[in-house]
Amino acid sequence: MAIETFPVELAWRRHATPHVLHLAFRPADGSALGFVPGQFLNLHFETEHGNTHRSYSIANPPGADGLMEIAMSPVPGGLASDALAALEPGDVIQASGPFGRFVLREEPACRYVLVGTGTGITPYRAMLPTLQQRLGEGFKVHILIGVWRREELLFGADFRAFADGQEGAEFSACYSREFPADPGPWEHSGYVQTRFAHLGLDPEKDIVYLCGNPGMIDESVEVLKAMGFTLKQLRREKYLSARPAR
Repeated sequence: MAIETFPVELAWRRHATPHVLHLAFRPADGSALGFVPGQFLNLHFETEHGNTHRSYSIANPPGADGLMEIAMSPVPGGLASDALAALEPGDVIQASGPFGRFVLREEPACRYVLVGTGTGITPYRAMLPTLQQRLGEGFKVHILIGVWRREELLFGADFRAFADGQEGAEFSACYSREFPADPGPWEHSGYVQTRFAHLGLDPEKDIVYLCGNPGMIDESVEVLKAMGFTLKQLRREKYLSARPAR
């Protein structure tokens, strides 16, 4: 069955961190695509090796401007990386979606522990308005991101502002390679899964979202299961890096 696609136009592109591109698309017909925060968009490319597509979580909540933001870590020689790098504002490509069930569900008040590595943090940025609403309904939120170093803290300013301005919200960052000389109380050394023991996790009250590197997710699941969590309380979205064409 053929996938139904539609044209999207590149609105702008910039670096969000030294190694992550932040791009925004809008439907070329001027409409606004309906999506649920946490879902992803497929972008389709025509290359010398044939047609291909890549999936990107939408990094912003739905808005009247119709924009759909994504974050991408370019892969040297990667088909999608090269194609997106060649786009200029106003250029049009094909997209499909939205897809995915990595979303906030209707459920009793709990604490969301939202864990992401690299660009795996992007769906949580789209969820911020919904999370803000739920904080007023008895929910709590802890956002935990893991990157190599502070300079790669994708959307860190957005998450810090959210946590600083909301009662019941917290934000933590883990750096696996370089730890700053002037760390804040929210900054830690190591991998995100090493922080679980410090979060006071409670399988009766917490739901954990895991997004990003498959190795992190698999290891985190084992750690959390040992802490009493069941798969019902763990929601996962693995990001797989595309290999360059040969």
